[in-house]
Amino acid sequence: MPTEAAPAGKPAKTGIWQAFSQPAAWTMFLFGFSSGLPFLLVSYTVAVWLRKHGIELKDITMIASAGMTYALKFLWAPLLDHARLPGALGRLGQRRSWLLLAQLGVTGGLLAMASVTPAQLPLFVAATLLVAFFGATQDIAVDAYRIEIAPVAAQGALVATYSLGYRIALIVAGAGALILADHLAWPLIYMLFAAIMLIPMMAVLAAAEPQVVRSTPRGWSEAMRLGVVEPFGDFFRRYGLPLASVTLLFILLFKIPEQATIGGVMGPFYLDMGFSQTQIGTITKLWGVWIGIVGVFVGGAAVARWGAWRSLGVTMVLAGASNLGYLWLIAHPGNLLVLTAVISFENFTLGVLGPPIVAFLSSLVSREHTATQYALLSSMVNLPGKVLGFFAGGIAMATGYGSYFVLTVVSILPASLLFIYLWPRFGRQEPLAPG
Repeated sequence: MPTEAAPAGKPAKTGIWQAFSQPAAWTMFLFGFSSGLPFLLVSYTVAVWLRKHGIELKDITMIASAGMTYALKFLWAPLLDHARLPGALGRLGQRRSWLLLAQLGVTGGLLAMASVTPAQLPLFVAATLLVAFFGATQDIAVDAYRIEIAPVAAQGALVATYSLGYRIALIVAGAGALILADHLAWPLIYMLFAAIMLIPMMAVLAAAEPQVVRSTPRGWSEAMRLGVVEPFGDFFRRYGLPLASVTLLFILLFKIPEQATIGGVMGPFYLDMGFSQTQIGTITKLWGVWIGIVGVFVGGAAVARWGAWRSLGVTMVLAGASNLGYLWLIAHPGNLLVLTAVISFENFTLGVLGPPIVAFLSSLVSREHTATQYALLSSMVNLPGKVLGFFAGGIAMATGYGSYFVLTVVSILPASLLFIYLWPRFGRQEPLAPG
């Protein structure tokens, strides 16, 4: 199994300045940007492009649900741990080779989307799925790289700089794309983003490969046991079947409201509410992202003060209930002040929710199977909401937007009951130590 090659003896303490000034922190900033860029381009942003092209809403949400690939990334995560790429790519090392391959795939997919356009819808859908697949693969590689490149004491800085890069990419691929769309053709915009991917590619070539000693599985059966069977078995052995099952059910439910509004339904919703592409981009993907960054810092402070589990319980309810704000917007279509208020509350609560989620999922992971188990748990968090988002267009057309948003909020009720049930097991988690 992969193990970090660490020097013997007591590890030295890492100061705040040292943690944020280390080269790996700035590498993670660029990797975060690279991860965030394709995410919106195959979900929210592409939905607006499709709507402007005249595609029907139910078809838009299905196409824009290509982002569901991110929720299935655990299926091939073991491949990135145990399969070595051949040729020149392989000489970069296990992590950097997969990173570069994924970035090349994202770039090629974006160019394909720009080339075929929605006028050739089947080919366009295939190109969108290609971008989503390689974007999810890149996420797996980046998470594994972050875990292996630095000691635990420096991980906070790596997560922070990664998140900053990721959210800046959301601004570029969200607000930037929508504002440009009022002045440029959509294919040109996607070609521009493909060119931007060259920057993180250069970061991969310049980055250091993690110094990790890896054991080579002896044969296919051994590889399957180590990469696929053992990570699942380890989780259930450590927690026991009843507790592990209830915990996984809770993970499947508590984030449905957020994920159900990330996909293709929101772009058409804002357009149908009478907002221009520039207004949508500026409020939802520029102002909203910065409000979300403020929320992330508040969420981090909440975890430090009250611990991951308690913070998670409060913030999941607030973030889920924020979807009710869209009912207010439906009653005031075209009102920028109402849109700004709704987006501000939603993005702030979702930002606060982020650190408790990462801290809780990380507490469940075994160090021996970090990459595969984290990919599995983070995928489970997002999967049900993305499935609901796949059918969002059909539900909204049949019942109206308001009923759809109410449905997303109702899912918080069973998650809250499971939270109370699990409190005796996880409610005793201590807050993070100062510093």
